[in-house]
Amino acid sequence: MLSIDEARAKILAAVPPPVAEEVALAEAHGRILAEEVAAAHDVPPFANSAMDGFAVRGTGPAFTVIGESRAGAPFVEIVGPGEAVRISTGAVLPEGAEAVVPVERVTNGLHVSGFATHIEIEGAIAVGDHIRHAGEDLRAGGVVLPPGTRLSPAALGLAAGAGRATLRVARRPRVAIVATGDELVAPGQPLGPGQIHDSNALALAALVSEAGAVVVASLRARDDRADTTSVLREALDGADLVLVSGGVSVGPHDHVKPALAELGVQERFWRVALRPGKPTWFGTRHATMVIGLPGNPVSALVTFVLFARPALTALQGGVPAPRRRVRLAHAVSRRSERDEALRVRLDADGRAAATGPRQGSHVLSSMLDADGLAIVPRGAGDLPAGALVEMEPLR
Repeated sequence: MLSIDEARAKILAAVPPPVAEEVALAEAHGRILAEEVAAAHDVPPFANSAMDGFAVRGTGPAFTVIGESRAGAPFVEIVGPGEAVRISTGAVLPEGAEAVVPVERVTNGLHVSGFATHIEIEGAIAVGDHIRHAGEDLRAGGVVLPPGTRLSPAALGLAAGAGRATLRVARRPRVAIVATGDELVAPGQPLGPGQIHDSNALALAALVSEAGAVVVASLRARDDRADTTSVLREALDGADLVLVSGGVSVGPHDHVKPALAELGVQERFWRVALRPGKPTWFGTRHATMVIGLPGNPVSALVTFVLFARPALTALQGGVPAPRRRVRLAHAVSRRSERDEALRVRLDADGRAAATGPRQGSHVLSSMLDADGLAIVPRGAGDLPAGALVEMEPLR
């Protein structure tokens, strides 16, 4: 069996280069940038006021007000010694002005009508006070965002300020989900003998969406070789990644592996030294990847996080987030042959990891309050409280 890291490395090595597309800024939130973005001009493009007040020249305390500079309507004359211009936040600093004095420091003259009047300023005035200089945030030609950036609201704002209306981003990976099993019934439908509601397809679709990809098909295959082959053929058509839930083990009704082989999908590995998630399968057909996930609900979600999510990130040109190290809040028993992914919660300081009482692969509720998957390495004996382990974040 492969280790977790060996299996992930094989998957990431098979990821094809991302496909780029041009989208409007309004459609780019959460996407991964496929180009370098440089500023088309200085940001801000001109010196401006950081406060509502008066742009002045001189040390005061008295000034003659000669006009006003508003956002979008600059004062176009030159400010001379002992003169002031009423100014609003963000408005262009008039030529000749040396500082901006906040309106709160004006002691006389605020209530005199018109601008040909006098004001008096309280306190000292230093050259450069409350002035935002051109290029203080971004310089023309400077790199604003490098390729591989996930576009947050702040990143989109920077791109807009730098003069961009569109961006080249990685196309969202197209994912087909196949849930296998005669026992599966659609959510909300009455259950017959031996049947269960299909929770995996819905949960996996939500995880796919969180990873920045799009579900192009959600299909169900019966425990029948011909039907499994037909459904997988449909799933492979037009998908970058096919996720198969269940049917990848060695039981008499597990038809996924022979069906995939019939359809020309080359097996890259099967089985990982992981609990839960041992029967994880991976294969490729040309540029399309197929990951076979176990059918137990927790196993499906755990293996998605460890293997499918990094693949979807790489398909968009991103780099999978690194694991973090946390301390166990209490002793944990180890497995002799497999690493174990425990669902854990962090303490208020984000350090100690406490496991839930039920860690079975069928106990989906164990994922509800979990912050991550603590990877307990295989070995003999217990890991004591306070031992450091790696944690794969769930969010």
